[in-house]
Amino acid sequence: MRVPLRRVAHTRSGDKGDTSNTAVIAYAPEFYPHIQAQLTAAAFKAHYGTLITGDVTRHDVDGLQVLNFVAEGALGGGVSRSLAIDNYGKALASAVLRFEVEIPDALAPLLRGPDAPVADH
Repeated sequence: MRVPLRRVAHTRSGDKGDTSNTAVIAYAPEFYPHIQAQLTAAAFKAHYGTLITGDVTRHDVDGLQVLNFVAEGALGGGVSRSLAIDNYGKALASAVLRFEVEIPDALAPLLRGPDAPVADH
Protein backbone atom coordinates (compact mmCIF):
# COMPACT_ATOMS: atom_id res chain seq x y z
CA MET A 1 0.00 0.00 0.00
CA ARG A 2 1.08 3.58 -0.63
CA VAL A 3 1.02 5.93 2.33
CA PRO A 4 2.35 9.41 3.02
CA LEU A 5 5.68 9.42 4.81
CA ARG A 6 4.01 11.01 7.86
CA ARG A 7 2.33 7.64 8.55
CA VAL A 8 5.69 5.85 8.94
CA ALA A 9 8.17 8.54 10.06
CA HIS A 10 8.62 11.95 11.60
CA THR A 11 11.19 14.66 10.89
CA ARG A 12 13.54 17.05 12.63
CA SER A 13 15.27 19.91 10.93
CA GLY A 14 17.86 22.61 11.10
CA ASP A 15 19.17 25.33 8.86
CA LYS A 16 22.35 27.31 8.50
CA GLY A 17 22.73 29.91 5.80
CA ASP A 18 21.36 28.46 2.58
CA THR A 19 21.66 24.83 3.73
CA SER A 20 18.85 22.79 5.25
CA ASN A 21 19.28 19.63 7.28
CA THR A 22 16.35 17.20 7.55
CA ALA A 23 16.35 14.00 9.58
CA VAL A 24 13.68 11.44 8.67
CA ILE A 25 13.13 9.09 11.61
CA ALA A 26 11.18 5.85 11.17
CA TYR A 27 8.46 5.22 13.74
CA ALA A 28 9.27 1.50 13.74
CA PRO A 29 12.34 -0.45 12.58
CA GLU A 30 10.11 -2.37 10.15
CA PHE A 31 9.46 0.82 8.18
CA TYR A 32 13.09 1.85 7.84
CA PRO A 33 14.20 -0.40 4.93
CA HIS A 34 11.20 0.75 2.88
CA ILE A 35 11.89 4.41 3.54
CA GLN A 36 15.60 3.89 2.90
CA ALA A 37 14.97 2.19 -0.46
CA GLN A 38 12.51 4.78 -1.74
CA LEU A 39 13.53 8.15 -0.26
CA THR A 40 16.85 8.55 -2.03
CA ALA A 41 18.71 11.86 -2.22
CA ALA A 42 17.44 12.24 -5.79
CA ALA A 43 13.83 11.52 -4.74
CA PHE A 44 14.14 13.98 -1.85
CA LYS A 45 15.36 16.72 -4.19
CA ALA A 46 12.76 15.92 -6.86
CA HIS A 47 9.99 16.13 -4.24
CA TYR A 48 10.73 19.85 -3.89
CA GLY A 49 10.81 20.63 -7.61
CA THR A 50 12.97 23.69 -8.28
CA LEU A 51 13.10 24.85 -4.65
CA ILE A 52 16.42 23.10 -3.92
CA THR A 53 19.04 24.47 -6.31
CA GLY A 54 22.12 22.70 -4.94
CA ASP A 55 23.16 19.17 -4.11
CA VAL A 56 21.34 16.88 -1.69
CA THR A 57 23.42 14.40 0.29
CA ARG A 58 21.87 11.57 2.30
CA HIS A 59 23.55 10.13 5.38
CA ASP A 60 22.14 6.82 6.63
CA VAL A 61 22.16 6.20 10.38
CA ASP A 62 21.03 2.58 10.30
CA GLY A 63 21.37 1.90 14.02
CA LEU A 64 18.81 4.62 14.76
CA GLN A 65 16.64 4.06 11.65
CA VAL A 66 17.34 7.65 10.52
CA LEU A 67 18.05 9.19 7.13
CA ASN A 68 19.68 12.61 7.32
CA PHE A 69 19.43 14.86 4.25
CA VAL A 70 21.66 17.89 3.74
CA ALA A 71 20.20 20.14 1.05
CA GLU A 72 22.38 22.95 -0.27
CA GLY A 73 20.78 25.93 -1.96
CA ALA A 74 17.48 25.14 -0.25
CA LEU A 75 16.61 28.33 1.60
CA GLY A 76 16.51 31.05 -1.04
CA GLY A 77 19.95 32.37 -0.17
CA GLY A 78 19.51 31.93 3.56
CA VAL A 79 16.75 32.47 6.07
CA SER A 80 17.69 36.06 6.90
CA ARG A 81 18.35 36.98 3.25
CA SER A 82 15.23 35.58 1.63
CA LEU A 83 11.96 37.41 1.09
CA ALA A 84 10.08 34.09 1.04
CA ILE A 85 7.64 33.44 3.87
CA ASP A 86 8.56 30.61 6.25
CA ASN A 87 11.67 29.67 4.29
CA TYR A 88 13.18 27.66 7.14
CA GLY A 89 14.40 24.08 7.36
CA LYS A 90 11.32 23.19 9.41
CA ALA A 91 9.07 24.03 6.44
CA LEU A 92 11.09 21.69 4.21
CA ALA A 93 10.99 18.95 6.85
CA SER A 94 7.24 19.27 7.11
CA ALA A 95 6.78 19.18 3.33
CA VAL A 96 8.65 15.89 2.86
CA LEU A 97 6.05 14.17 5.04
CA ARG A 98 3.77 14.23 1.96
CA PHE A 99 6.25 11.99 0.07
CA GLU A 100 4.55 8.66 -0.62
CA VAL A 101 6.16 5.33 0.25
CA GLU A 102 5.10 1.81 -0.61
CA ILE A 103 4.92 -0.53 2.37
CA PRO A 104 3.70 -4.11 2.70
CA ASP A 105 0.08 -4.49 3.79
CA ALA A 106 1.29 -6.55 6.75
CA LEU A 107 2.77 -3.38 8.31
CA ALA A 108 -0.58 -1.55 8.35
CA PRO A 109 -1.08 -2.10 12.11
CA LEU A 110 2.13 -0.09 12.75
CA LEU A 111 0.97 2.99 10.81
CA ARG A 112 0.55 6.23 12.74
CA GLY A 113 -2.20 8.79 12.34
CA PRO A 114 -5.81 8.66 11.23
CA ASP A 115 -5.19 8.98 7.48
CA ALA A 116 -6.45 6.28 5.17
CA PRO A 117 -3.82 4.73 2.87
CA VAL A 118 -3.31 6.52 -0.44
CA ALA A 119 -4.89 4.62 -3.34
CA ASP A 120 -2.54 2.92 -5.80
CA HIS A 121 -2.02 4.88 -9.00
